[in-house]
Amino acid sequence: MRRIPLVLPLGLILVLLFASTAPTQMNVRLRVIQASNIGRAVDPSLRDLHGQMGSLFNFTSYRLFRQDDLSLYPGLPTSIQVRPGRYIEVTLVQEYREGAEVRIRVILEGKDILNAMVRLSPGRTVLIGGPRHAGWVTIFALSPARY
Repeated sequence: MRRIPLVLPLGLILVLLFASTAPTQMNVRLRVIQASNIGRAVDPSLRDLHGQMGSLFNFTSYRLFRQDDLSLYPGLPTSIQVRPGRYIEVTLVQEYREGAEVRIRVILEGKDILNAMVRLSPGRTVLIGGPRHAGWVTIFALSPARY
């Protein structure tokens, strides 16, 4: 019977220790946008970004290619196949009290064609100009879904 009082506090300490070091999850929205100077159309789903894109990029047409809501865990890359041999990889590098560092890589046939580290903060979208493909320039928009 004397062991129970000793084991209980030790077990509680272990539970609290492991609960506080459990990996946290961060939800991120990734939008892959195709931009060009052919026409003057802006995809209605990109209206919230149009002003920001116009101040950073010199294009007249923006089209949403794909949108993914990702659940990221520290140090674990999330990979999305865009086309055969072409992947987007997003990794939560580090979380902060008011944001996070995220790495985005575009991999074409095993080689990085884009490797960028960005800092996300609540309520903000980060735009990254990417590679050209079939007459379009790719833009990546990353925004935290929640903290």
